[in-house]
Amino acid sequence: MLILKNVTPLVLTLNEAPNIDRVVRKLTWAKRILVIDTFSDDATLDILNAYPQVDIIQRDFKSFADQCNFGLTHINTEWVLSLDADYVLTDELICELRSLEDNPDVNSYSAPFKYCVFGKSLRGTILPRRTILYRVSKANYAEDGHAHRVQVEGKTALLSGHIHHDDRKSLKRWLWSQDRYMILEVEKLQNTPDSELSWGDRIRKQKVLAPFVILLYCLILKGGILDGWHGWYYAFQRMLAELLLAVRLMEATNGKQ
Repeated sequence: MLILKNVTPLVLTLNEAPNIDRVVRKLTWAKRILVIDTFSDDATLDILNAYPQVDIIQRDFKSFADQCNFGLTHINTEWVLSLDADYVLTDELICELRSLEDNPDVNSYSAPFKYCVFGKSLRGTILPRRTILYRVSKANYAEDGHAHRVQVEGKTALLSGHIHHDDRKSLKRWLWSQDRYMILEVEKLQNTPDSELSWGDRIRKQKVLAPFVILLYCLILKGGILDGWHGWYYAFQRMLAELLLAVRLMEATNGKQ
């Protein structure tokens, strides 16, 4: 049996008018698209209501993991395709999904990502693979700093088709979101023993090094400098995010003294 016949896409939204149409247009193969919306007050709902497959449930936001776990309780298919509201499936990935057979030994699939700046995909980014397709009965979400991670029992297989992370919201909204995220990252860094932190998080905890390391990493090691101003834009974004984290860490550390 083909998996795609038994999949429901799940998307979380909060004022995603600049992004959501491009996301949903790549999901119209689905009989039902479940959207958990945190009471958007821009054009998000108007855009979504133009698609007959979309089923919208509005709910107050507590955390990304809580919102996703709530969404899973409203999925009535065996499989769920879990996406952020700025994740756009490529045609190559859709083609791969259309031919995917249900393997009883596999409970989830992960996909690679390409970051986009104003619609242009970059050569290299810091985005890791993410588990996006999985059996609902085998999954549960947990918080991980500002992010959320799905934990799926059993074997995970790899997809080769990419997803485009293509966020076109304003810089003002990006800064607002990043500041919220970094408050959560500070809590994670301060409450996790150093022995359990990744090498990257250990560098971030030092405050001073991370912004400059990430700039060089994005431009040189990941080849962002070859993407022209788009690559510089992405590198500066990531550096700015790390600067926000460093300032928040300093603030939190001084507050304890």
